[in-house]
Amino acid sequence: MLARESPEFIRDTLKLLPDGHARKVAEHLPLHMRPIGSHGDGKGFAMPESLIELDPISASVPVGTTVAAAVEAVRRAQVPTELTYLYVTDEGNKLVGLVVLRDLMLSEPAAIVDQIMLPRPFALKVDLPLSNACEAAVRRHYPVYPVVDAENRLLGQVRGWRLFEQQIIEISAQSGQMVGVQKEERSFTPLFSAFLKRHPWLQLNLLTAFLAAFVVSSFTGTIEKIVALAAFLPVLAGQSGNTGCQALAMTLRGLALGDVDKRPKLHLVMREGALGIANGLLVGLVAAAAMWFYASRQPESAAQAPMLALVILLAMCGSCLLSGSLAC
Repeated sequence: MLARESPEFIRDTLKLLPDGHARKVAEHLPLHMRPIGSHGDGKGFAMPESLIELDPISASVPVGTTVAAAVEAVRRAQVPTELTYLYVTDEGNKLVGLVVLRDLMLSEPAAIVDQIMLPRPFALKVDLPLSNACEAAVRRHYPVYPVVDAENRLLGQVRGWRLFEQQIIEISAQSGQMVGVQKEERSFTPLFSAFLKRHPWLQLNLLTAFLAAFVVSSFTGTIEKIVALAAFLPVLAGQSGNTGCQALAMTLRGLALGDVDKRPKLHLVMREGALGIANGLLVGLVAAAAMWFYASRQPESAAQAPMLALVILLAMCGSCLLSGSLAC
């Protein structure tokens, strides 16, 4: 019964059982659905989060099979209409090649599948992380991907749409993780459980807000003398926050598509830092002009309008630089 459920359900169920019982249950699961061991602290199994449910192999034939026999194997498949490839294996059930059904139908009945198969086809490893599997699949666009173990034994197959469906679920959770919503939480998660998952983030956010308030309070004397500065504090905070969100969004996209691993991490940080300075400079010029206009009309700050405009410009450049670099 457990083997018919999703890998996530299997993982959560085994965590509820005593370790000894959970191991005995896991031994009866199909190889590709078993947990990969136990946590170092001995508190239960660790199911790889990237593992997705595999479809069974509809039809496969051993090497040396004739085309006529291969066609008959296709006809005997449980659901022939769902067949995409005919897999060719050796005596140890190791994947040797695959045959496209069109090539199979157009070949002579006396020919053998070894002559028309695609040798050493691309296959996904059963323990391959989901992000890496999607990265490998995004450039191939195959409708179906065979899945093998470390010894290249054919375990099952996964359809391309299901692979990317799982990736979309992972990506949809990333925006929530930015604000403390864990990816396990759904709209039907129990109220108390959702409260326990979200509340620690709010406490941490409150602590950082207190730190920001402490920094501002350290300059109370300056702000009391130059009220114009207080009016522009939300402007600085908003623009630097937007810059950081842009950098974070591009970083998450790069992680999802595998672009982050193609370049040195320092290059990515410097790139976002350069964008932060460029954006901060242009936005800062507009904000500086606004500060000059605003301060020049205030009796207590009219004489300091040029200096205040320069302060806003430098502050905008610095805050956008830091937010972009740190978010990346």
